Amino acid sequence: MKYRQLTKEQFSALHKEFAKFLATQQIDVKEWEQIKAEKPKMAEEELNIFSDLVWEDVLTKVAYLDHISSNHINLFKCSSKEIIRILIKWNDKNKSFLKVSDFEWFQKNALDDSFEYFKAIKTYSNERNLELFDLIEKGSVISKGELFSVISPLIGQQ
Repeated sequence: MKYRQLTKEQFSALHKEFAKFLATQQIDVKEWEQIKAEKPKMAEEELNIFSDLVWEDVLTKVAYLDHISSNHINLFKCSSKEIIRILIKWNDKNKSFLKVSDFEWFQKNALDDSFEYFKAIKTYSNERNLELFDLIEKGSVISKGELFSVISPLIGQQ
């Protein structure tokens, strides 16, 4: 397995797609129930294959990732060959990016001296989608890049 198996909630949300996936392998509902009951390893393998297909499709479409913690924001712009990272560090330990009021204050005062900005560009050292998956597993979320687009010009990073 290349990534990880989807959660029960994710499978539930994708039940129609999973049914189509099984149909492409000429497995109908009755046969699927029989496989689950009599051949659990085979059923697990089908779930793993489907999970990898879903993850591959999702990760290929990712353009931006955000990871927000109490005193740091990591913004990633993910192209096909390289990833641009902007790190925002809040030096005021009494404030938190996770608090709505503090985050709103940050948005209005992004150039305040209590923030440090770092930027870096790196080519992928591994397969692109595997690196993005790793960032997601560590807490990053797929975004539309709104925050990256606002912060990038402020620090001279396109």
